Amino acid sequence: MKDKALLFINGDAPQSFPDLEKYNLIACTDGAFHYLQELGFPLNKLDFISGDFDSHIGSDENVYQDKFILTLDQDKTDFHKALEIILEKGFQEVDVLGGSGGEQDHFLGNLTVAYSFKNNLNIKFYDEFSEYYFIPKNFSLKNVKNKMISLYPFPSAENITTKGLNWPLTNDSLSMISRIGTRNFAAEDEISIEYESGDLLFFVGINEIEYPEIY
Repeated sequence: MKDKALLFINGDAPQSFPDLEKYNLIACTDGAFHYLQELGFPLNKLDFISGDFDSHIGSDENVYQDKFILTLDQDKTDFHKALEIILEKGFQEVDVLGGSGGEQDHFLGNLTVAYSFKNNLNIKFYDEFSEYYFIPKNFSLKNVKNKMISLYPFPSAENITTKGLNWPLTNDSLSMISRIGTRNFAAEDEISIEYESGDLLFFVGINEIEYPEIY
């Protein structure tokens, strides 16, 4: 298997770009292509641009025509179709930028798409506030003291036990329609989360909270 892919999709444009040398494949959806142009992204680094090109201008992009992959299936989003291509190319890890912001139905749709791929791809979203992804039943993370931590059940998770969080859970359950676990924070440098069944979407803040006791 190859290593890691980077995918730009059509939400809020990132404020900065990661180290491109970390990735064996870099791609974008057709909507994201335009903000990459505007931000001065090195478009020659793109391995492919996919979508139905309903937001494609075309006139000044012909130089990249050989990188276009036309995906016309209207039953799937451009994000979903791009992930299918990445999976077919043998990748297991994908970092996604542009997944949040913009129209919120797109954001919710992106989470649902990521959920549908969670058994085949390790997908991590990044935005200006946090990184977020679905976590396995036994999970730990270091170097997070005083960072915001949120646990969002998708749609539920049972018998959750955490260590290192300011407000710990002990054999607790969370549900999208009753109790969720947002706006906690890491009281220790390393946190761990275990749960028995269901699925958890995990958020960790980019920056430390200045006054964590107010949360």
